[in-house]
Amino acid sequence: MTQATDNTKPWERAALFAAGIILASPVLYLLVFGPGKPPPKDTPAAFVGSAKCQKCHETQYKKWLGSDHRLAMAEAGEGTVLGDFGNVSFTDPYSHVVSRFFRKDGRYYVETEGPDGKPGQFRIAYTFGARPLQQYLVPFPGGRLQCLNIAWDVDKKTWYRLPPYDAVPPGDWLHWTGGGQTWNAMCAECHSTNVTKGYDPETGDYHTTWSEITVGCEACHGPGSKHLAWAAMPPLARSRTDNSGLTVRTGNVTADAQIRLCAPCHSRRFQLGDNRHVQGELLDLMVPELLNEGVYYPDGQILGEDYVYGSFAQSKMHQRGIRCSDCHDVHSGKLHKEGNAVCTQCHRAAVYDTKEHHFHKEVHEGKPSDGHLCVKCHMPGRYYMGIDYRPDHSLRVPRPDLSASIDTPNACMAKGCHADKSLAWNIEACTKWYGETRKPQYGTVFAAGRARKPEAEAGLIRLAEDPLLPAIVRATALGLLRAYPNPASHACLAKGLDDPDALIRYTAIRSLEYFDPDTRLRRIAPKLYDPVKAVRMEAAMMLSALPEDRLRPDDREAFRKALGDYRQAMRYNADLAPERYNLGNLAANRHDVPTAIREYEKAIAIDSQFYPAKVNLAVLLNGQGKNEEAERLLKEVLLQRPELYEVSYSLGLLLAEMRKYKEAEHYLESAAMGMDYGRASYNLGQVLLVLGEPERAARAFSRALELAPGDQQAFAALAGLYLRTGRTDKARELAERLLHEFPNHQGAKQLLRRLGN
Repeated sequence: MTQATDNTKPWERAALFAAGIILASPVLYLLVFGPGKPPPKDTPAAFVGSAKCQKCHETQYKKWLGSDHRLAMAEAGEGTVLGDFGNVSFTDPYSHVVSRFFRKDGRYYVETEGPDGKPGQFRIAYTFGARPLQQYLVPFPGGRLQCLNIAWDVDKKTWYRLPPYDAVPPGDWLHWTGGGQTWNAMCAECHSTNVTKGYDPETGDYHTTWSEITVGCEACHGPGSKHLAWAAMPPLARSRTDNSGLTVRTGNVTADAQIRLCAPCHSRRFQLGDNRHVQGELLDLMVPELLNEGVYYPDGQILGEDYVYGSFAQSKMHQRGIRCSDCHDVHSGKLHKEGNAVCTQCHRAAVYDTKEHHFHKEVHEGKPSDGHLCVKCHMPGRYYMGIDYRPDHSLRVPRPDLSASIDTPNACMAKGCHADKSLAWNIEACTKWYGETRKPQYGTVFAAGRARKPEAEAGLIRLAEDPLLPAIVRATALGLLRAYPNPASHACLAKGLDDPDALIRYTAIRSLEYFDPDTRLRRIAPKLYDPVKAVRMEAAMMLSALPEDRLRPDDREAFRKALGDYRQAMRYNADLAPERYNLGNLAANRHDVPTAIREYEKAIAIDSQFYPAKVNLAVLLNGQGKNEEAERLLKEVLLQRPELYEVSYSLGLLLAEMRKYKEAEHYLESAAMGMDYGRASYNLGQVLLVLGEPERAARAFSRALELAPGDQQAFAALAGLYLRTGRTDKARELAERLLHEFPNHQGAKQLLRRLGN
């Protein structure tokens, strides 16, 4: 050993010493710094800010600096404000209000119409976005930040008015000083990091906080304090902590797991509470919008702003396991490649990037043409906020034939393509290329279901039970089945309660309101123990109309907890009319009428156009004998939305109860003409009898029987009318016809016995 040591060269001794130091360094680190330096495992991770990430993640940080996420929000200043505040004026072409943009004492201001309808000067506190437009936020009392409805067009370098374009007055929910433009409620949770909304439902004030005003690293990776502490230690001293101390795993995850990271912001949704940026089930945090009317066309194409998730969830790409990062760089947000190259990462260029596939030229009439681009056919977009073009991520095949049958848009006739040609020309071109055969598309069923056509029921059941369809499509079908309360749809909804997908279970529960109490209790009570929060909450809400002693003693604690979660989620969003409405419904279910009335009134105060609250409030007021107030509310609704025939029906019944028969006739006739609902025609007939118009009453009763041939009351009313007016032969003919269709029709049998048959 001595000889060996004597023969060891100096560089070898240095190497051995270094190796010893390396092996000992964890021990030395603990001796010097102590074992308590890394944060205890039970200490919640804290947010540290994106700047702390730069040192170790320089490449990713630089990409993020230029991203839309980084530019989502900023304090108003020299380097962030893009608009012209050089004492320039802008006249709103819709309201004709003149606004002036100027600077004072180094700050940015706008002079425009205020909440009282008078001109006022308002300080700009924050910028909101950077391309293709920039909006501006104004601080208001009560902690509110209001989005100005005039934005800066970055490319054209001009001010312009944002939609909606109606000239709404101050006090309206959509006025720039109203609730529809309150950043805290409508925008904050996705444009800033670690937002606590802090809304007080009693005072209406906000105490909103955030850890970073823009969308920072921790919005996706979660709070970074534990990761920062882990990274600060020498490599060999780092403990075997999960995911390097980060609360959210973003690498080596499934496609669904990655998409769940993006969905809370990139979706049209209902939020259940503050986003704490942790990993978990999507419906523990939010509930995505289904393919509902007003947001999507019947075939699922984008109509309102959907923010991508609801579109992509319909696509074959999603079903095949494609994720956001397959097309987009996760830090810059930009596409990995330009043009068709982003698609030919997966799709063979020799097959799909050819004229034989897309039938379009790269050069048309001597000019470059983009008709050959994959996105032109498969991702047609729409403009939102006036100038913001957003492609539809459902990645569908163009179907001009559906435009003819259900009035949906198609890529062929998009602006800049073949909009100058007729629909028939576009259909003929597609038929020439692809033949006559077309695959069935759920849009035809959804269009019929939205119109409540009887023939839609079978199709909706088929869609809801098809495991090969996207969950959002199946859930939408279940939602539409609410309008078909009969055994076949009930059986389908019952199956949905046990589906592996949480969105389908949630929607099935929401659609079971027509179940009788015993069936509802038996079917829904087990969902109080569902692993997903939104499902448990909705189960409790659906059971809230039943006396609590109907529940098994073992289920009552779970019911109270889930109902508490539901109430908390609604109070979190109590600055929005629908959630106040939901709180009113809950109070009504619990027979707390004063609270229900108060919540409905608050919903109306937030948004005077939110008609469901007016309808339900009218029902409660009618129950208290306050019929004049109920009448006023229902007439307000119909003045706003005359196509709501169900409301016309309710108003007609109320007016008949008040013995205002002539007015009742008007509204019941409107309902009978607009609804495929036999009771509306039956009630119209009864009012017409009171008004002394038997012939019109007979036609109304006949219409009721056409819609509901087995209805005993409609039969009795029509048969009785025939007998009173001496038309015995018509009464006999009616009874015989109904017995032919319904051999066990008791009313028809009794009538024929009475007539001597």
